[in-house]
Amino acid sequence: MTSPLIEVQVDGRENKMDTRNGFLLKRPRFHNMCGTLSLAVVTLALAGCAAGAKIQPAPAETAAFKGPSVERPSDGQQGFVIHEDPSMNAESREEFEHAVSLLNDGKNEKAIELLAKVTEQASGVTAPHIDIAVAYMRIGKLEPAEQHLKTALGLVPDHPVASNEYGLLLRRSGRFKEAREVYEKAIASFPEYLPVHRNLGVLCDLYLNDPACALKQFEIYSEGMPADAHVKIWIAELRMRSGH
Repeated sequence: MTSPLIEVQVDGRENKMDTRNGFLLKRPRFHNMCGTLSLAVVTLALAGCAAGAKIQPAPAETAAFKGPSVERPSDGQQGFVIHEDPSMNAESREEFEHAVSLLNDGKNEKAIELLAKVTEQASGVTAPHIDIAVAYMRIGKLEPAEQHLKTALGLVPDHPVASNEYGLLLRRSGRFKEAREVYEKAIASFPEYLPVHRNLGVLCDLYLNDPACALKQFEIYSEGMPADAHVKIWIAELRMRSGH
């Protein structure tokens, strides 16, 4: 039995786990001073960074599903809504949930084995592709990670989470110009998705020698995430270096 069309509203201002209606969204967790971002995993199909994420089946009168997409909420709230039709059977759901536990325990290779099966069965769902890409990046296998991120972005071209992860991968690969292009495209589509601002700031500061860009992005991020003390320090250092 296939799952119904799901709408997920995501707002990029919190870094928390939140379970609604039996589904678990993934949230970014910041790790080190270089601003690397890893993702906690999901137990269904859709991913994001949200305060008060809302997950609900589409109304009965919803038009026929036309394929995965991402858009802004229709009620004017900040964030993004991802539309997917996750035709994931019960076995794949269980495998996905098991992969979640393995990833949380740092057992990336075993998680990859399960996620590979899930992506074959539910190839049209973005989250398994994003999650397996994160697992591959954790063990330093960037080529398969890139292929899965490209698949996710092929399904939903402006997917903010996939774009953020792809920017990180490109940075790790030394492809700094491409990383900047990916980040800037993501910001143009969803400027409220704050992790992208943070990671673009890191890229500009440490890899592109563009302190003006770094300062701007860190300030935008810090306005939405004032509790991040690391970024406040980076802002102060950039202002001091620029004489402000």
